[in-house]
Amino acid sequence: MSQTSDQMELREETIRAHYDAAAGLLQGFDHAPRVARPREAAAPERSSGIGTRRAFRSTTPGLVTRRTTRPEGVQLLARIEDSDGGDILTTPLQATTAHGLRRALAIALAMGDQFSEATGLSDLKRANLEGALGADRKTEFGELLSAEALVVLHCFANAAAFLLSAHAGEESVEVGDVEEVLTDNAQLALHGALWELDQDLAAHVTAEARLVPAVLAFCEQLMEKVAARAGTAPRLGAFTGAAWKVEADALTLRGFAPARAARSTTLTMSFKKPNEVVGNHIAKSQALRLSKMLMAYDFERRLNPFAELGGFIFTFMGDGAPGTGKTTLIQMMAGLINEYCANAGYTFRYQNFGIDNIDSYQGRSGQNAKAFVNSVLDPGVIGFGTIDDIDQIAGKRGDRQSSAGQQEVTAVFMEAFAGANTVVRGNCTFGMFSNYPENVDDALRQRAGARFLVDGPQTREDYIDILYLLMGRNHDIPVGDHEVFAAQEITRAVAASFDSHNRPREEGLLRVFDRVRDQVGALDTIAKLGTYLKAIQEADPRFTGRAIKNITDAVKVRAMDFELPDEWMEKPDLFLFRDYDTKSAMIAELRRPITVEMVTQEINRYADSEFRYADKSDEAAIAAMVREFGRQDEARRRYMEGKA
Repeated sequence: MSQTSDQMELREETIRAHYDAAAGLLQGFDHAPRVARPREAAAPERSSGIGTRRAFRSTTPGLVTRRTTRPEGVQLLARIEDSDGGDILTTPLQATTAHGLRRALAIALAMGDQFSEATGLSDLKRANLEGALGADRKTEFGELLSAEALVVLHCFANAAAFLLSAHAGEESVEVGDVEEVLTDNAQLALHGALWELDQDLAAHVTAEARLVPAVLAFCEQLMEKVAARAGTAPRLGAFTGAAWKVEADALTLRGFAPARAARSTTLTMSFKKPNEVVGNHIAKSQALRLSKMLMAYDFERRLNPFAELGGFIFTFMGDGAPGTGKTTLIQMMAGLINEYCANAGYTFRYQNFGIDNIDSYQGRSGQNAKAFVNSVLDPGVIGFGTIDDIDQIAGKRGDRQSSAGQQEVTAVFMEAFAGANTVVRGNCTFGMFSNYPENVDDALRQRAGARFLVDGPQTREDYIDILYLLMGRNHDIPVGDHEVFAAQEITRAVAASFDSHNRPREEGLLRVFDRVRDQVGALDTIAKLGTYLKAIQEADPRFTGRAIKNITDAVKVRAMDFELPDEWMEKPDLFLFRDYDTKSAMIAELRRPITVEMVTQEINRYADSEFRYADKSDEAAIAAMVREFGRQDEARRRYMEGKA
């Protein structure tokens, strides 16, 4: 075992020393369940007289064959080999699953040994075997045995999920809660977990394509159950206080957090260049800056200087009418990050959470949302997660028209984006997009730290540019008196867009602004700006302290209102590959001073969006009530006619 930075290396020879023990667990053992009840297998019906196990035994040296374990015992290898309906030859997927489980068990057993040595449990085990364990240490001994069991269980599930995730395919399997979680000691804990895995495979694997998804579903449930128990268990500091690296698998075990395979999502979308995003100047500018901010992430420190200095956008809301360019903005941002990561050799992971992730099965929608969030949060990658049409995906709390699945998703996103356990490392960002943001739960919407108003083309020049862009090259129509894409030059366009927020746009907010200006004069001090904020809160009670935080975060973004030079992205040695402190100092040199104008503009921008949402929401509610009253009047009229 060696140590590098904050990681302890779990040596390969230590892991391989446990291969025989791991293989023995897969071959077979007896286990009498304590908590869970045996389930009925979902194996296909076979003709009478045909056994449920293959009797074939190969004489070819080196070929895995059927073991002689008693039939009532747990035989995971036999269970895996039966997943294809009885073919006498082991398939590549079956072999991959068996190898993955053996490797995961060996890693877990090796981790158990390291934990025992670090905590003194090994000495206590020897003393107990010799009958020399004092009564004053029996409580400690029991607590350490239970802690080791939790460590081994989680490492097994974590490693198995990590190693097999690339072979999951498109199938989805629900295995339900894991019940046989035993913590008397590590060996019994593994017996209980493998017994239940065997039960789940028998019940749910009706075709080979369901084999790996069933194992992964079991591992996810086991990790969740073990992590919950570990939250109140003593003597786990030796495990949770360090990270453990398995170099051969690129696997890092960090306490009871699931490891995620650091592999890029294959992007099939058509990327857009910045000049192909017409209009949307502020949104485009912030997306460009955010794309480069993500690249400043330091994989050694696992932190981004922008997250520490201020100005990093962890969550943002992009809203606008249909057809104004939200999808194009996503394509532009994903394309930029993908290009930067490819140049630097970083792993980029893009994922979208769509309406198809809402499931009628209770709890599944929440699990899908949690898996989406955890995948993007993975500190070993640069992540970009999008939630398109979030008004349809996440339900308003208390809204009877929202399904249970939508409510689950809302709860997961609320906790992930600004919960007690939220840690912003600066390696990823989440974008929520909607045509109707007024239908999004107020508290969830306010967890969007930045607002990207996607308003599409606005000026005459914008409309000429978008026509030119969409017409393509297959025509001979002259452009005329117009410089193509000159109006899309970001610096000039953004400055004009920000200046337009010196005064509010929404009528209700404009009245508040003018009234405060008449009372206190120009908003040129903290006290006057605070007076303006209080007046906004009096006009709209939903304008809370979280809104002030989002505004101040946006102001810090404005202080970082500079683009990291393109050369830094093209030549990673200039910036990306520098150490954390050097990158932080280079960024600090570019930081701009905060001005009163910046603060006023950001207050107006944010408050405008809230007033816009409130007006639309109220108008929609009023229109719905008018329709309902009309239906009631018509129903009453028809009822009276029927009685006449």
